Amino acid sequence: MKLIITEKPSQASAICAALGVREEKKHDGYIEGSNIIATWCLGHLVEMAPPESYGEQYRKWTYETLPIIPTTWKYQVKQTTRKQFNIVKKLLQRQDTEPICATDAGREGELIFRLVYNESGCTKPYKRLWISSMEEAAIRHGMDNLQPGNKYDSLYEAALCRAKADWLIGMNGTRLYSTLYKGKVKKVGRVQTPTLAMIVDRDAEIAGFRKTVYYVVEIEADDIRLRSDRFPTKESAEAILAGCTGHEIRVTSVDQKEVRSAPPKLFDLTALQREANKMFGFTAKQTLDYLQSLYEKKLATYPRTDSRYLTDDMESSAGNLLNIVESITGMGDDKPDIRRILNSSKVSDHHAVIITPEVVRAKQDELPDSERKILELIMLRMAEATAIESISMKTEIQLECAGSIFKTAYEESIQKGFRTYTEKFRQAQGISKLEKEPPKRHFKEGDTIAPIEWSGSIREDTTKPAQHFTESTLLNAMEKAGANETSKDAERKGLGTPATRADIIEKLIHDGYVMRTGNKLEATDEGIKLITIIPDRLKSPSYTAEWENRLAEIAKGATSPHMFMECIETEVRQMVAQYSEVRDEPGKETYARDNK
Repeated sequence: MKLIITEKPSQASAICAALGVREEKKHDGYIEGSNIIATWCLGHLVEMAPPESYGEQYRKWTYETLPIIPTTWKYQVKQTTRKQFNIVKKLLQRQDTEPICATDAGREGELIFRLVYNESGCTKPYKRLWISSMEEAAIRHGMDNLQPGNKYDSLYEAALCRAKADWLIGMNGTRLYSTLYKGKVKKVGRVQTPTLAMIVDRDAEIAGFRKTVYYVVEIEADDIRLRSDRFPTKESAEAILAGCTGHEIRVTSVDQKEVRSAPPKLFDLTALQREANKMFGFTAKQTLDYLQSLYEKKLATYPRTDSRYLTDDMESSAGNLLNIVESITGMGDDKPDIRRILNSSKVSDHHAVIITPEVVRAKQDELPDSERKILELIMLRMAEATAIESISMKTEIQLECAGSIFKTAYEESIQKGFRTYTEKFRQAQGISKLEKEPPKRHFKEGDTIAPIEWSGSIREDTTKPAQHFTESTLLNAMEKAGANETSKDAERKGLGTPATRADIIEKLIHDGYVMRTGNKLEATDEGIKLITIIPDRLKSPSYTAEWENRLAEIAKGATSPHMFMECIETEVRQMVAQYSEVRDEPGKETYARDNK
């Protein structure tokens, strides 16, 4: 009897449906057919045990009990899902079952299964189902090509090292700074701390910005607006305008340059979250939830991906999907450039987010409005990514009047290409942008504008500070943070993963370190206080880049997990030791916290 263990009930149901398994018996927590049982983990059923499980002395938060570094690691079943764990454990211990790991194909999916497998006391050999889509064809192909479970031992070691290291940094850092500084618990994390630091730094930059008033001379001639350089005083601008009055304006140069814009890549989760935030105002967490629902309804592929390409062997199926996109939306080229979206070397665990053939049979008008918008956005991107490039002509004109220089610039579309679909989608959503029309009059060098043909004015303006982070811009910053220092073999780049970035933002808000006002994210006073006391290393994205480089080596079997953990433990000891004198300063008393 094959025992398939997934992460979610919907995945177990999809696999059973693909394999033609009929529920011959109704069970709580699993599906049973004639030769297959499918059950699920509900995410993490097993977690790292808390510090107090290593001794009563750790129940109180004091500096003297730090650092906490287990010699033998302990794990515990989550209380909220203990019932499901017991179901999975019982099925693993049945003599007639042959386990198949069908959790998500990636580092964390491997960890979810292994912790359950180990905690249940199971020692049976097992197979691994490694798929990126819940389409029936992909499931059947994966089941026909099951891999031995031990093939992914190194991936599991990397995942376990990540979990242990995060525990060591988070538990010790949080207790250290909470005992050193009175007040609210100071939560520290390898990913959330540098993310918070970016928000604090941006807010400080805005707060410290001193706007500067400046003046420009604007001249309107028919449908053309000319601008001078900036002037520090109104008097200087007025002098320029007065000097030009009654004089003709002469074109001194016309510079034209062809601008080619390549189509955008397909969506990974972060890119989709950013676009949905800009277009619909969805939070990152909302977009992930909507996409997860579409995935479970078999309308979209795996959500938590950081790839923006499809594998080379998907050329035919991608062509079929693009035909579906065209038939549903009317968007798409007759001859889409499918090769542009294929690149196996840039696909790790999962390919880019795309629709599935099930979309043809789905009743889109019955979907929740939010899910429908996400599905349509995915189809738009598929059409854009395989369309031709956009080409425009950018014209920059310099003009002279009584010795003063004025400039103007405009763009004219030569070939709209993929932007045709972008504009069509925006119009359908009622969010179309007004495009600046090019002037009716085209100049060449030496042309003139007579004094009677133009009028001038003075405009006062101020320099602008940087903008507060939105979810879109913060996701982009998290994705790029430390990326240049991360090796090409690293599984993850930036702060967090596509699957966790939304949760990190929500956690910072929940813990009171960040507040969301509309689409704007700002640090709270508590967030600012926390960042001021944290060492630079823990606030730096480079720290995460270092981790990911080493974890990638562990996943390949090229680096010892033991060596990695030794380095982390040394860092934790040094972090605690550097405050051995600070704790005795006035106002830095330790305090005990009951962690029950």
